[in-house]
Amino acid sequence: MSNQNQAEDRIVVVTNRKARYDYFIEDTFETGIALKGTEVKSLRESQANLQDSYALIRDGELWLIGMHINPFDKGNINNHDPKRDRKLLVHKRELRRLQARVIEKGLTLIPVTVYFTHNIAKIELAIARGKKSHDKRESIAKRDAERELRRKDFD
Repeated sequence: MSNQNQAEDRIVVVTNRKARYDYFIEDTFETGIALKGTEVKSLRESQANLQDSYALIRDGELWLIGMHINPFDKGNINNHDPKRDRKLLVHKRELRRLQARVIEKGLTLIPVTVYFTHNIAKIELAIARGKKSHDKRESIAKRDAERELRRKDFD
């Protein structure tokens, strides 16, 4: 399958827009996520929020902490807890590689995007380093300068 077809098969549900503002993203990778039935239905309706969520390795497993998925509005009393910790699905060797990078360099794991590919929910995780406030100001100034250049080119 070509890269163009892969992009077409990817239906983005939620993005963490603040991730690129608050962190320097060094690398990204795809993981699966273990969901309950009503969570999948809510995700398909884009009823989720990645703000303030992160991933960590606990007891040899990768967990997503703080992701909010709204309860399914047509559900019943068996609806899920919106803020529950969710297990991320990765191969063991990937998990070991991630753990080494996170511990060694003081990096963190941040979810960037939630999407469906071939009807399977996936999360794009980023290995990231936190920005200081002066770095954020530099990012804003750089973005504004690029915007001005595009504006001048457009006129």
